[in-house]
Amino acid sequence: MTGRRSPGRLRVRAPAKINLDLRVLRRRPDGYHEVSTILQSIALHDTLTIAPRHGPLTVRSAAPEVPADRGNLVWTAAAALWRAAGRPGDPDGVGVSIRKRVPAAAGLGGASSDAASALRALRQWWAPSASARWLEGVAADVGSDVPFFLRGGTVLATGRGERMRRLRPPEGYWVVLAAPGFGVSTADAYRWWDLDAPEAAAGPRGKAGAPGGWRRDLGRLRNDLEAPVGRRHVEIGALAARLRAAGALRAALTGSGSVVFGLFASRARALEARRALRAIVAAPGGVLLTRTIDAVACARLAAVARID
Repeated sequence: MTGRRSPGRLRVRAPAKINLDLRVLRRRPDGYHEVSTILQSIALHDTLTIAPRHGPLTVRSAAPEVPADRGNLVWTAAAALWRAAGRPGDPDGVGVSIRKRVPAAAGLGGASSDAASALRALRQWWAPSASARWLEGVAADVGSDVPFFLRGGTVLATGRGERMRRLRPPEGYWVVLAAPGFGVSTADAYRWWDLDAPEAAAGPRGKAGAPGGWRRDLGRLRNDLEAPVGRRHVEIGALAARLRAAGALRAALTGSGSVVFGLFASRARALEARRALRAIVAAPGGVLLTRTIDAVACARLAAVARID
């Protein structure tokens, strides 16, 4: 490690998210899609441990599905912060270990949240005087949804997801997450949307913004990617139907999937639903119980802690 002395070993949690609402407005000339989405933090999280080491940056996880080193978005985020802090070459002097609890390729933002939490912690090493706004600028260069995970809570994201406006949070919900045992790539989900709705892909399809009255009536919420993904993976619709039958106030795909979430007003109903879903979901850890959290609770959960 060069320059300022490191603050020692750090631990930081990386909370996941669900998309309460996701509207695909159009495909842009640059190939990306214009969206309007309500992002909501949940308590389910990964945990990152950051420690000094001799040699180049390493990123490791015991989870076999998690890429190591340069293949991991945490490495990309660390490299972006390193360069933004004016340091030459590739980042060194630090090792990052990730304990995964958030399923991968699930629409829960696990990789992006890990990247954001790495930025939050590594700022203490490499740019301790930098502002939160400066850090969000670095995060935006890493991925369009990474800045959200620096804020947390309930946010309306538009454009590619990089323009954000904080929303008043809904009442707290218990959340049952059902993972069907396969992942869905974001690129595939949007490609399927283009194929299934070519006329919508060609021109604007509605306006950005949160649907009116959505906190009182969750039926106003939707996910435009659920239909195209569900046509290729019928398990998505079956899981949503089972969650609704178990009493979910809303059941839907999150993001591009593959996880389906159900919102419940009480923990007791959510526990009943989890038991029902475990009877049909074979994947280990395929049904998880968590809850929505507001921005204050999210900041508390994701605070950087010294462990030395």
